Amino acid sequence: MKQLTTTFGNPIADNQNSLTAGSMGGIMLQDYQLLEKLAHQNRERIPERTVHANGSAAYGVLEITEDISQYTKAKVLQKGEKTKLLLRFSTVAGEAGAADAERDVRGFALKFYTKEGNWDLVGNNTPVFFLKDPYKFPDFIHTQKRNPRTHMRSAQAAWDFWSLSPETLHQVTILMSDRGIPASYRQMHGFGSHTYSLINKDGKRVWVKFHFKTRQGIKNLTNKEANEIIANDRESHQKDLYENIEKGNFPSWDFKIQVMTEEQAKELPYSPFDLTKVWSHKDFPLIKVGVMTLNENPNNYFNEVEQAAFSPSNIVPGIGFSPDRMLQARIFSYPDAQRYRIGTHYAQLKVNRPINEVGTYTVGGAMNNGTYEIEQNAYYEPNSYGGPKENKEFLEPDLALEGLMKRYDHRELDDDYYSQPRDLFNLMNDSQKKQLFNNIAESMAGVSDEVVNRALGHFEKISSDYANGVRKALKK
Repeated sequence: MKQLTTTFGNPIADNQNSLTAGSMGGIMLQDYQLLEKLAHQNRERIPERTVHANGSAAYGVLEITEDISQYTKAKVLQKGEKTKLLLRFSTVAGEAGAADAERDVRGFALKFYTKEGNWDLVGNNTPVFFLKDPYKFPDFIHTQKRNPRTHMRSAQAAWDFWSLSPETLHQVTILMSDRGIPASYRQMHGFGSHTYSLINKDGKRVWVKFHFKTRQGIKNLTNKEANEIIANDRESHQKDLYENIEKGNFPSWDFKIQVMTEEQAKELPYSPFDLTKVWSHKDFPLIKVGVMTLNENPNNYFNEVEQAAFSPSNIVPGIGFSPDRMLQARIFSYPDAQRYRIGTHYAQLKVNRPINEVGTYTVGGAMNNGTYEIEQNAYYEPNSYGGPKENKEFLEPDLALEGLMKRYDHRELDDDYYSQPRDLFNLMNDSQKKQLFNNIAESMAGVSDEVVNRALGHFEKISSDYANGVRKALKK
């Protein structure tokens, strides 16, 4: 067996699981290979985004219509608050010139220009994702990009990875369903996807999921319809969004949340921080918060969309993180990608700049345009010259973590990859199931029998009807 090593030849003992503090704890900074993989991925291509390269965006406003102060002290989420925002939609796998109407997950990245600094919520149009451990993210994205030898997309690579990683089944089922190709960015839901936290004025924490429900109604395309559109218009989503806003037909979404207490989280039969799982709406019902509306197109695509930089590390008091492994890795990976892709002081660009005053000592390096004011001699901290100081009132409440530091096998901690895809499959009507079967069969064109049979084995564990439907579609 050939030994897997770092780029410096050091042997790697585990390439599947991040190093965490306990089975549900945070990721350790000393997990060098995780950081190395994520940092290298951010530098694989220039200058476009490594993922979500093809996108569209618009400005808008978030209006909070309900009182959720019992959950959070965040000013942006208080009743009556109106906050300007930028929403960037995207496809995941394609390059910057890829067609809009491809079967792919859609990015749903929000930047809120709040009075307490920028709040970025970087999600998708699906409530789950393919992975729950970021150690495998660079490997997964390789399967969605071009084969370095053939320079072509590879269905064999995609299905080989998916069938070897059963945690992907929930997202794969959504992707291959009738919702895999939205008709437009206006006609799809958006999700924060990750588990975050809300903190109220008393320092009490709850876990939260963010949802944006389209008011335009859901509309999707079949493969045939999408192919016909792509043949004539590769910018169909961009055109639809731009023209509707120009005409004053402003798209809007209902903003809702799910809330879970720390005590409820401990009683769940699965991890509430698992990005491949959804929270039951029956057990954790949607709570209405407000309305988001898009009402302004950018004037300069490069300046305001291409240079827009989002990161889940940008949060405000009253909104926090969780032990979600994927979220914790993105907290590092996204700012690192922006520094590489745009430049050191990308935060000073107009589209990324917060509306409140910035007090920082991070001033050196390329692109510093003098936005940050420095008091005389106050270029370090602590100092005696009136420079910005920390404020302990913004500390988050403690989070109890326990367990040995080791590489926990996330597939052993929770090996139920099938119940939630089964629930989703059982919600589909006959027409939706038929589309699912046919979409999977079409996506498997050219895939080896070994990989197809491995995937069918997983479908069988979800439902025999699922597996038999795909088998039947494959024989056509």
